[in-house]
Amino acid sequence: MSIEFWSVYIMTVFLASIIPGPSMILALSHGIKFGAKRAIYTALGNSVASFLQAVVSIAGLGALLAASETAFMVVKYAGAAYLLWLGIVVLLSGEFSFEDESADAFKNTSNKKLFFQGFWVAAGNPKAIVFFSALFPQFISSGQASVEHFAVLLILLTAIAFGCMMIYACGGEKVKEIIKGTAVCRYINKVLGITFVGLGVSLACSRR
Repeated sequence: MSIEFWSVYIMTVFLASIIPGPSMILALSHGIKFGAKRAIYTALGNSVASFLQAVVSIAGLGALLAASETAFMVVKYAGAAYLLWLGIVVLLSGEFSFEDESADAFKNTSNKKLFFQGFWVAAGNPKAIVFFSALFPQFISSGQASVEHFAVLLILLTAIAFGCMMIYACGGEKVKEIIKGTAVCRYINKVLGITFVGLGVSLACSRR
């Protein structure tokens, strides 16, 4: 494939991934609370989910999901419910506090928990599978339908998804340095909680 081909693919996936949405808001919030280093686990969870969704799309199940109203609605409402639950948990957690590096704080919010939060927020969005189902045919022709070509498409997509998450996480860490110790901390959980609830409602009410 030419450099132009891969440049267009990378730019398309990057632009689609970098747009603010549930996954990027989660990366931003984890970057603020835990720092970019720990938000890597959030980005990994999200990237794994994106990889699996892309595999499902290439396998042809994305077309099935796009055609099946019931399957689409089940995944959509499950994802919306998870975002609502996440938002309510944040709202009820009280005043925002930064995670320190003590052993107790580490146990309270494990890297495994960050990973699965990133995973389920991404996995709960059926529109990603539909998007991938529309995306890949633009970059696959009958002469390119090989395992190697599919592998490169998937690896690049996963790497870009991870990179976009880390851009938001690093941005969150910068915000952390600015607001730490200020009165702004009182309102962060409220803003983040309301944002996740709003995203959940938006996903639930959105049309296909």
